Amino acid sequence: MTIEQLIWLVPLLPFLGFVINGLGRNSLSKGLVGIIGSGVILASFVISVVIFFSLQGDTQKSHEVFLFDWISAGTLHIPLSFLVDPLSSIMLLIITGIGFLIHLYSTSYMHDDAGFGKFFAYLNLFVFFMLLLVLGSNYIVMFIGWEGVGLCSYLLIGFWFTNSAYASAAKKAFVMNRIGDLGFLLGVFLIFNTFGSVEFAKIFPQAASGSTDTLVLITILLFIGACGKSAQLPLFTWLPDAMAGPTPVSALIHAATMVTAGIYMIARSSVLFDLAPLTQHIIAIVGAATALVAAIIALTQTDIKKVLAYSTVSQLGYMFLGLGVGAYTGSFFHVLTHAFFKALLFLGAGSVIHAMHHEQDMRHMGGLRKKLPITFLTMMIGTIAIAGLPPFSGFFSKDEILAHAFQASPILWGVGVLTAFLTAFYMFRMMFLTFSGKYRGTHHEESHVHESPTAMTLPLIILAILAAIGGAINFPHIFGGNEWLAHWLAGAGVSQQHELELNHSTEIGLMAISVTAAVAALFYAYGRYVRGGRIPVADEAPRSPLAKLSYNKFYLDEIYDFIITKPLDALSKFFYRIIDNKFIDGIVNGLGWSTNEASKGIRLLQSGNVGFYIFMMVFGIVALLLYTFLYI
Repeated sequence: MTIEQLIWLVPLLPFLGFVINGLGRNSLSKGLVGIIGSGVILASFVISVVIFFSLQGDTQKSHEVFLFDWISAGTLHIPLSFLVDPLSSIMLLIITGIGFLIHLYSTSYMHDDAGFGKFFAYLNLFVFFMLLLVLGSNYIVMFIGWEGVGLCSYLLIGFWFTNSAYASAAKKAFVMNRIGDLGFLLGVFLIFNTFGSVEFAKIFPQAASGSTDTLVLITILLFIGACGKSAQLPLFTWLPDAMAGPTPVSALIHAATMVTAGIYMIARSSVLFDLAPLTQHIIAIVGAATALVAAIIALTQTDIKKVLAYSTVSQLGYMFLGLGVGAYTGSFFHVLTHAFFKALLFLGAGSVIHAMHHEQDMRHMGGLRKKLPITFLTMMIGTIAIAGLPPFSGFFSKDEILAHAFQASPILWGVGVLTAFLTAFYMFRMMFLTFSGKYRGTHHEESHVHESPTAMTLPLIILAILAAIGGAINFPHIFGGNEWLAHWLAGAGVSQQHELELNHSTEIGLMAISVTAAVAALFYAYGRYVRGGRIPVADEAPRSPLAKLSYNKFYLDEIYDFIITKPLDALSKFFYRIIDNKFIDGIVNGLGWSTNEASKGIRLLQSGNVGFYIFMMVFGIVALLLYTFLYI
């Protein structure tokens, strides 16, 4: 079968899984729900693999698959069509491949949950919308998927909605995403107004003819959309709170798929961004600032999932730094490797939480290495990968971004290296607090700690292998050429304008500095938390000013609450009490009151006296005649 014949099955199968599990959530057995939910994602993955290899052997690297005309009004024509090219084909593998492992993991992790069927229905729907996002051949189809994953993230983050804090976290994610989405939508409107189309195939060839000012405005609006979805300053505070959802949700949404949608969108639109250097500078600065701020916050967190959440924000900042300095391939390479090691780390954290009976505070862990050997080994591989130590995957993608950053600005490179040091420190801090030393819970709890079942450990092992060797994908001379990924993505029109022009000795020197920083962080964390036996202090304990700032997340939520939430609440109360209650209700109620009072007087005329009625009739006739005589 051809690519055109296969591609529509990739999103359709998860949607069918959503429909079946959604309708049968209360009647189907948990085993059947798990088989259906995981099976449709596995089938989509198999088809995606076939499409990927078909594309490799095809001289034509881009296939637009038309399904039907969706909107046709005047000059506006928007088809529902898919674009299958090297960029979307890799995203299909990430979404369905990592997605299947997370579904498999969930069959065990969520087995005792009363909403098991509903959970799998939501997961399937999320994968459907994510596939729609990456397959769309125009910005409108992309936007449908964009909004769909936002809806599903709300449903999954607030899955345990009976907990008010979890429900609030879901609402926060939904609202902050809508802020970014407004920017994306305005950008799409401006694109149509400028180019007369929303189709990639029609926009990109004529992009160079557009005015620079218009392109800057378009790209800034698109970047605002990416900031919301991919959790960049100032719209990143929703993602750490999103840890309220079940751990598989954290792995699926906040590691491999949804949060990388912004990077995918900018990579897809690289032709536009290359023509707007001002926007690229802004992206690089925002990315570097986000990476550093999130890394500093992660240093003092005690919730194992919160550490990983801020790590995700920081790594996304790295990816935006890469996009801003023109390292589109390096940034997308980091999307790929990050999907491996961050999904692994989140699922590993879930395994720890499962063993600890839902305890997430690392201060109550320790000494779990012997109790959870598979979880420990796989998470250690993921930690080495994210720390950027060779030869694991994160080393290759991170250093490609840093090399481009150095070429663009030594200051941005310095921020990147400092972030790399902090990343290695807080990740090894997490590992040592969780797995080293003595167990800090009760003896009764310790006796019940055990390794997770195979359905949970098997995805960890597979992801650990990918995290270890995934960097080979873009290693020189692997797959028959130098930097295979760059050549592959060039077939999708991803810009290769900003070529790396550093000599080999400079590149090796930069690598040595970043690796030295990571190793130094490892030994510092080891000395502090293993040899020194340091344990994070209690929440209410005094801290140094910098540690207090980090632990309280730079008070960003409080700042947003003060400058945005409270003024809006005060304004809404003013409108409610003055405008709504007194003015609008006053008018409406006043009309009702005056009508009622007038009727009380007028009804007295209905006395039942026939003579009075005759008098009033004569009076009316005379008045009518006088009016006719005087005015007509």
